[in-house]
Parts: sequence; C-alpha cells; structure tokens
Amino acid sequence: MPGPKAKPKPREKSGTTPAGADAFTAAVGGLVRSARAKRGITRRVLAEQSGASERYLAQIESGQGNPSVVILKRIADALDVPVAELLPRTGGRSAALNRILDLLASAPPSELTEIADLIEGRTKADLAADRAQRIALVGLRGAGKSTLGTMLAQRLGVPFIELDRLIEQDYGARIPDLIEIAGLATFRRYERACLERVIAAHSAAVIATAGGIVSSPETYGLLLRRTHTVWIKARPEEHMRRVMAQGDFRPMAQNREAMADLVAILDARSADYARAEAALDTSGDAEQESFEKLMQLATRYVGGNR
Repeated sequence: MPGPKAKPKPREKSGTTPAGADAFTAAVGGLVRSARAKRGITRRVLAEQSGASERYLAQIESGQGNPSVVILKRIADALDVPVAELLPRTGGRSAALNRILDLLASAPPSELTEIADLIEGRTKADLAADRAQRIALVGLRGAGKSTLGTMLAQRLGVPFIELDRLIEQDYGARIPDLIEIAGLATFRRYERACLERVIAAHSAAVIATAGGIVSSPETYGLLLRRTHTVWIKARPEEHMRRVMAQGDFRPMAQNREAMADLVAILDARSADYARAEAALDTSGDAEQESFEKLMQLATRYVGGNR
C-alpha cells in the first residue's frame, strides 16, 4: 500500500524575499516606463527596436514581468541609456561629492560662509562667461519654440537655429528616417555634434532644441552650461491641439492612447526641463503675449538693444 502523502510545504509569507523581489521588478518597470516616456517613443517602437514583444514590455513596465539581463540590455540599447539607468539605485553619493562633503565637515564653522561664497562666485562667473548671449528654448513639441524663437531672433538681430534642421542637413534625411535607419544613439550623437558646432560658431543666437534633448545628460548639461535656457511649456491639451494643427503627430501616430502618452512624456521630462534657467508657460496666451513675456526674459539675459 502506498505510504502517507507528504504534507505540502507551507508557502512563504509575503513581506520577505518575494515582497522585496516584487518591489524590485516594479521599480525596474517604472524606470523602463519613465525612460521610454522621456524619449517620447511608443511601446510599439521600443518593442521593434529591442526585439521584445509589446505585450512583454507592457508586463515589464507594469511590474508583472521579470526581464532577463539580456532583455534588459536590449531595452537599454534601444533607449540609448546605460543598463544601470534601468536598475533601481541603492543609494550613495558620487566619490567627488563625498570628498567635498568630507572637506566641508572638517572645515571650521566660521569659514563655511566664505567657502559657500567662493563656490557660488566661481559657478556664476563661469556660467556667465560660457553662456554669452545664447538663448536656448527647450520643451515638448507644440509649446511654441519655433514660432517664438523666430520672433525673438528677429527682435534681437541674431541667428535662429533649429538643431533638428542642422541634423537633417548633416545626415541628409528627416529625423524620423534617421532614427529608424540608424537608431536613437546615432541621432543623439548628431545632436551633440551639432550643438557643439553651434556654440563654437555663435556667441549670440536663439537655439530651438528637440523635446527629447533632456534624455541625453551630456548634451543637455552642455546646453545648460553654455546657453541661457528657457523652458517653453503648455498644458497637455494645448500641446496636443497645436501638434495636431501642425499636422505633425509624431511620436503618437497610430496610438489610441496619445494623450496618456503625452502626459507621461511631460511627467517624465518635467524635472529635467525645470533645470532650465527660466520657464515660460504659453497656455491660454496669444502668440504676441507669449512673445512679450519671452522678450522680458531675454532682456534680462542679453539686454534689449544689441
């Protein structure tokens, strides 16, 4: 006769390792979703470029999927980010920042004010020299960067430069074709090279950038250091209305959740856009009203008469 059945092992209670693993995969999914939104690409496009199915990507982004290292590497390559950016950070500061904090901790309290003044003075002096009379406009498509940038350049008597147009001239094709054929990483390299060339050639200019420039830390950092950067923003419904009026629905074409994607893109990029020197909300304003507000900002940076 068969012996007694073995009792099943009790399941592990939630709150130990499985809970930690669930939290980790949820955090990975959030980072993937945020990185995709910041770059303004749909899940379908990411699926095509990474080789992962759209359904699997949806599971990963919702925290229900557990991607392998290989899949995560493919996703990172398609998004043009290091794999580390798709992994939750465990805390800790950079070695340089730790060194600075250690030095400050050992300094006498009476000298801290002088040290702070030195750092602030050095930073402001360097930035003032580097930025010259360049004004860069950042923000999502539909905010009014091209229209307002053209008007501002004419008023100031300086060149108006659209980075995307320079990239298309260099590559010999439209931006969507460049990304489809050569990939996002190639586009970002062209973007960085064009920005460096513009800065080297023009001490005074109005520069309009692509909305996704914030997804490239090095290029965006260069822009912030070398230009007076203004975030041109608007409410999501304003962005959508203006983009549709222009007949340009990238990257939301054939996407039934266009507004949700647009809101996600804005949410993912807002913190980076907010690093700009100033912000101008064009929501509800007539074109001339927005321009006069931008002109006031420009006068503060480069003067009204040149």
